[in-house]
Amino acid sequence: MLNTVNSCSLLGLDGAPVEAETDIAFGKPIFAIVGLTDKAIQEATQRLRAAIKNSGVRFPSDRRVIVNLAPADNQKTGAAYDLPIAVGVVLEILKLRLDLSDSLFIGELSLEGKLRPVVGTLSVALYAKERGFKNLYLPRANLAEADLIPGLNAVPLDNLKQLIDHLTGACELIGVSTTGFRQPPAERTDWSLDLNNVKGQHQAKRALEIAAAGGHNLILNGPPGSGKTLLAKTLPSILPPLSAAEILEVTKIYSVAGRLPEGQPVIWQRPFRAPHHSSSGAALIGGGRIPMPGEISLAHRGVLFLDEFAEFPRLVLETLRQPLEDGIITVSRAAGSLTFPARFTLIASKNPCPCGYATDPEKHCVCSPNQISNYNHKISGPILDRLDLQVEVPRLNFEKLQAASVEENSATVRERVILARERQANRFSGTNLVTNAEMGPREIQKYCLIDQASSDLLKTAMVRLQLSGRAYHRLLKTARTIADLAGEETIKTEHMAEALQYRSK
Repeated sequence: MLNTVNSCSLLGLDGAPVEAETDIAFGKPIFAIVGLTDKAIQEATQRLRAAIKNSGVRFPSDRRVIVNLAPADNQKTGAAYDLPIAVGVVLEILKLRLDLSDSLFIGELSLEGKLRPVVGTLSVALYAKERGFKNLYLPRANLAEADLIPGLNAVPLDNLKQLIDHLTGACELIGVSTTGFRQPPAERTDWSLDLNNVKGQHQAKRALEIAAAGGHNLILNGPPGSGKTLLAKTLPSILPPLSAAEILEVTKIYSVAGRLPEGQPVIWQRPFRAPHHSSSGAALIGGGRIPMPGEISLAHRGVLFLDEFAEFPRLVLETLRQPLEDGIITVSRAAGSLTFPARFTLIASKNPCPCGYATDPEKHCVCSPNQISNYNHKISGPILDRLDLQVEVPRLNFEKLQAASVEENSATVRERVILARERQANRFSGTNLVTNAEMGPREIQKYCLIDQASSDLLKTAMVRLQLSGRAYHRLLKTARTIADLAGEETIKTEHMAEALQYRSK
């Protein structure tokens, strides 16, 4: 009689059913695992032999042991199947007939039978809840992650022997009733970089505030040392806190990617990702033989900062077109297609030319017009068209750097940003939208009404700057955010005029 033990595989960010079927019979003494498995699972035969033996159960070296991970046409990867396979083998060896249909098992085993943590536990716990499993057996190190999903009996394990004793009735394991999402810790106030650390650059600071309030994309252009990178790195200090739903979204991505910080099962702060300009397209958008989330997904509900924007390969930047528009990325490989969320705010910074001083009134540029043109053409028109805010960051002279003026701090700006986000939350209640930047044509038509004076101003700008239809919609969304920051219900002429200042390039 076969033993079947339930487990779970990961398809993108979601769980999928896996059953570990075990058969032990007379025949050629082998231990084989089948079912479209990767190298890590194939090597599990050696780990499991030692783990079972060191847990007090004699492994049948004179029998044929076959384990099938069903369904056989779904790719399985990783070591999370060690525990369900071991349970199936032990049940067969000890001739135990137990009803484990309401239980799900995940965990990696060491040679001595200890349980090691696995990735994607949050997705597994969510799958277990949706499929009606009552018990989730998992490594103790993953318990806090599973606790985010309420209504499960999570049984934390230190080693395989504990579970064997429980299954044979030698002892009873007490599970933990998961409680679900808890109150996040107090808001962080110890930011290493604050807006008041940046002297001057008031237009750039205002653009950062608008970007934070409405989720708008921003590019900072200026000579080296003008403060572009410093400005971008202050953005986390003015971003609003993650909502409970966003915390689960972001944590699930980091869990599947194996990027959860040690000892921190939950991502409480908005992500800030800053990949180097040598990053490949796969690193940025995600990929691999079995697709995994890339930087744009790791920046979901947070910020993707691309410093030295023009130094990124053009083909890499072009891959951002679709996720910037849709908020998702679909990665297709021979093994299948997977979709990952990618609703991020893009902050880019660049120099105006290869030497960096084309717009500097004090330092002479040594680049030829052809060099400047080629450098700026590394960023295509379609990409620039998706950047709502385009700001020049000039060089600061000695007097401004030494000025004793008191700059507005991040806490003050953050309060305005949070109020603007609350207005958007009320506006989009009952929808999947979170920020103004996510609005589509239907929402723009409903929430971005403008008076005749604003319409005339926008028409003049469209003609003179030769703006596209996409730019028209993005201007309306930016003006809507500016009005939200001002606490206004309607878009006024001054809001539209300010929005147009950021499209002049």
